[in-house]
Amino acid sequence: RAAEHIFELDSDDGAPYVLLSNICAAAGKWDDAGMVRKRMEEKDLRKQPGCSLIEVKNKVHEFFMGDESHPQKVEIYTELQRLNRKMEE
Repeated sequence: RAAEHIFELDSDDGAPYVLLSNICAAAGKWDDAGMVRKRMEEKDLRKQPGCSLIEVKNKVHEFFMGDESHPQKVEIYTELQRLNRKMEE
């Protein structure tokens, strides 16, 4: 029923389709998940990449999934790895 409602929406947003596909897959309904993804392809829908914003010294920094264009990316990823190791201790 939820799938029918999503399919009735005339939206350029692929996020509801991705969510529904993930729900189907988590429930082991692989055929349904595939059908949802196929509908996405037919409508030429894409999921927007994840995005995070942080503010440091009154300057906003924006990060997108897979984007490595930030001028301080090496320092940022080094610090993230350090923090990740610390959380795993």
